Amino acid sequence: MPDTNLPFDPTRLKFGIGQPVPRQEDPKLLQGQGRYTDDVALPGQLYAWVFRSPYAHAKVLSLDVSAAREAPGVQAVITAEDLADYGAMTCAMPLKNADGSPLRTTHRPALASDRLRFVGDPIAVVVAETRAQARDASELIMLDVDMLPAVTEASAAAAPDAPLLYDDIPGNSVLDFAFGDAAKVAEAFAAAAHVQKLSIRNSRIVVAAMEPRSAIGEYDANEGRFILHVGCQGVFGLRNQLADDILKLPREKVRVLTGNVGGSFGMKANAYPEYLPLLHAAKQLGRPVKWTDDRSGAFQSDQHGRDHEVVAELALDAEGRFLAVRLTSYANMGAYLSTVAPLMGTGNFVKNVQSNYTMPLIEVRTKSLLTNTTPVSAYRGAGRPEGNYFMERLIEEAAREMGKDAVAIRRLNHIRPDQFPYAAPTGSVYDGGEFSAILEDALRAADHANFETRRAESKARGKLRGIGVGNFLECTAPPMKEQGGIRFEKDGTVTIITGTLDYGQGHWSAFAQVLHQKLGVPFEAIRLKQGDSDELVAGGGTGGSKSLMASGAAIVEASALVVEKGRVAAAHVLETAPADIEFEWGRFVVAGTDRAIGIMELAEKLRESHSLPSEVPSSLDVTHVFDQAPQAYPNGCHVCELEVDPDTGHVTFLNYVAVNDFGVIVNPLLVAGQAHGGIVQGIGQALHERVAYSEEGQLLSASFMDYGLPRADDLPAFQLSSREVPCTTNPLGAKGCGEAGCAGSLPAVMNALVEALRPVGVNHLDMPATPEVIWRAIHKV
Repeated sequence: MPDTNLPFDPTRLKFGIGQPVPRQEDPKLLQGQGRYTDDVALPGQLYAWVFRSPYAHAKVLSLDVSAAREAPGVQAVITAEDLADYGAMTCAMPLKNADGSPLRTTHRPALASDRLRFVGDPIAVVVAETRAQARDASELIMLDVDMLPAVTEASAAAAPDAPLLYDDIPGNSVLDFAFGDAAKVAEAFAAAAHVQKLSIRNSRIVVAAMEPRSAIGEYDANEGRFILHVGCQGVFGLRNQLADDILKLPREKVRVLTGNVGGSFGMKANAYPEYLPLLHAAKQLGRPVKWTDDRSGAFQSDQHGRDHEVVAELALDAEGRFLAVRLTSYANMGAYLSTVAPLMGTGNFVKNVQSNYTMPLIEVRTKSLLTNTTPVSAYRGAGRPEGNYFMERLIEEAAREMGKDAVAIRRLNHIRPDQFPYAAPTGSVYDGGEFSAILEDALRAADHANFETRRAESKARGKLRGIGVGNFLECTAPPMKEQGGIRFEKDGTVTIITGTLDYGQGHWSAFAQVLHQKLGVPFEAIRLKQGDSDELVAGGGTGGSKSLMASGAAIVEASALVVEKGRVAAAHVLETAPADIEFEWGRFVVAGTDRAIGIMELAEKLRESHSLPSEVPSSLDVTHVFDQAPQAYPNGCHVCELEVDPDTGHVTFLNYVAVNDFGVIVNPLLVAGQAHGGIVQGIGQALHERVAYSEEGQLLSASFMDYGLPRADDLPAFQLSSREVPCTTNPLGAKGCGEAGCAGSLPAVMNALVEALRPVGVNHLDMPATPEVIWRAIHKV
């Protein structure tokens, strides 16, 4: 064990806040030693296969599983009838319609029975000795249906003659959301010198996480307790959803365990219908039941992202000052309402469309519609990138039509440093930022001033060159309580216990850096416990770019509690009063003397002591819950430069600059990685990823043969820099960074593309702007 009685060593700061410490997880993961759900093998486990609907919309006439039950190796076939006593999955978001009535939710059973509502809807689960036996047996299931007409677009679902998915949800409408003073907004538009209007499609996305969904259900008959091994974004919240809503059991009767998670981006945040039949079968059969989806099933059944049809409008005065913005949208919910599905096109549009500009008035009107498609849920940013995208496209088109410079309009409307704290009409209060300075940094780094020279060079080669600016500001997830437990172990390690969950972000290193700096414990001795609901008393999970602000703050506060306990304990060991004890970089020191004890040694002494006075703590362990911090406002500016080949529609990236304000950066290496990933996902949505349904509701882009993802050779090198303005509303001064890459890249890429195409008469394109789409726009085909 390192001797923490040694004097302060400045080299220890290499693991402190602000240092680019490599991810602790990487050596294990790169050597194939990660433990994902499909790697878990329990004694006696059985295997499940899900029989899904091949139809988008149909009434079930009969379901015959008798032949499947008699197939080799089959132990059970679970249908809706077997699960009748359990609860359904619903959306409980406290959103209201414009008339004040509550949101209409769907009550989704784990397995469909009388009605099938999308291709991929689970109908039965076959459980057998092997996965192959379960899959083979599923092909023996006989399903007889009466086909019904399908609808796949939200706007079409709102039509008076659209097929209805539910008899008790008129017009397929679950929510008619309205925000803002419509009358005042209308007045502002009437008085405007210029009104810019754009119809914009926020295209649907398949999440395509590296790790397909997988789960193992267990039942402990002695304790009457269900155990679910599953990849998720937070075991505490998922445990509560399973216990409260689905299993209808006390929470202590449900345990959720999560190991490594191969990506999620919002998709694995909540319960899925497959989990209940696995748990039920495990109880019925007395053996664990394992299920791992294949990629085709994932395309069909993993919740999709985005999918909004938006009319965006911006009112400006003669100088280009913003008077009001208005969004009128159709939001596609898919066939069932997921836990957070209505949030993206409602509250997150409201909070984020303003970006980093002064905006006197905002109106958002969104109709959320059910369709015969895969349910939609959060996807990286969940309405935040889209809000910024709408605003940046409006600015570019307003500038073009008004004969003004788009950059100058941005400068004119930026919130100035002397306006903070800035109370937005959305209810947000921005605590600080240097928006115009960041814009100037980005333009300078991108050599924006000399773009026309480069454009002329491209034109001489027969290419179309464009440069695009993407300003952004996003509101992080709402405040939540978060656990920050600290436990000193017998083996000399220190465990951080957190309710957030790392599914690719690298929490272990960042959290360890915070603890190392606050307590001076050896960085290499710090471990992270995050995937066991039994260890938690609170936990908001990971999502909305809030983990460091929540867990980091919890660790800061828990560290202070450790120090307070340590002062009392050290006073006892060093035979002095607690008031005489000072804490200096991992050492409790008697003030004015050289008498001291290291924090690790003190923890060991307390462990080994069998008779301590009542006022002396028996350990330095702390179980602490951070109450909550307000939302933060990461922001920045991306500048993208690209070239289009008019003969093929192919896009080549030439330069990409991003200047970001993420507040205090704990680990620059991890932040750069998060920015890279978000930018690439934005590029994917902008240029590559297209979800396509047939008129009958069949998913046409159901594999990687049909669905495009950006590859390494499609991407530019990224030039990243930071302009840190510490957040004032959380102890670390952090602002979050996980989703900002998408928020900047969507507008930067699409603005650059449109700028490249303006000389050939193209002023707007919707995502995804694939080579075919671009070629057709150029050639007016």
